[in-house]
Amino acid sequence: LPGYLMKQVWVTLTEVVVGFALAIVVGVALGVTLASSRVLKQMFYPLLVGLNSVPKLAFGTLFILWMGFGATPKIVMALVLCFFQIVISTAYGLTSTPVEFVDYARSLGTPRWRVFVKVRFPYAMPQVFVGLKSAITLAVTGAAVGELLGSSDGLGFIIVSAGATSNTALAFVGIILLALMGAVLFLAVAAVERVALPWAREISSAP
Repeated sequence: LPGYLMKQVWVTLTEVVVGFALAIVVGVALGVTLASSRVLKQMFYPLLVGLNSVPKLAFGTLFILWMGFGATPKIVMALVLCFFQIVISTAYGLTSTPVEFVDYARSLGTPRWRVFVKVRFPYAMPQVFVGLKSAITLAVTGAAVGELLGSSDGLGFIIVSAGATSNTALAFVGIILLALMGAVLFLAVAAVERVALPWAREISSAP
């Protein structure tokens, strides 16, 4: 049984990590786009809010109908659930850069792209990581929801199959493993933040 459980943990973990990685790529890119253009932000931000308000179970059912019962719809569910957090945190971080920092850099003749790379994006990184830490737990939820709706592998499948056979103990084991996975992944992202942004921690702890 432990070997079987570890196999299912690995299935769900793979779906979570791949979905989360794709959400970072797409979410950061869209966040940068929204932050760089007020017109685009006004056009697409309400659409994103509207999509985020749609019950995710509706998406999960459609993804399974379109993509089958393999890993792909679970990865997409993980992406969908954590995508919005990354977009918003990235856009907010980029637009919260003090104007005087940007003006000073431009007064020195610094190209716009270099101002973005050297000033705006580093300043936004602490806020981006706030979104990433929220997003990773949502990615676990997304993968599990996809497995609950239709799968033959993963911790969500264990919970469903255990419920169908009235195996309460196994169902609780699946739930506990999902909770542990979310906690460990959250701590992993927080550890990456501490390594990548040591200066942000020093600033936040300064009196």
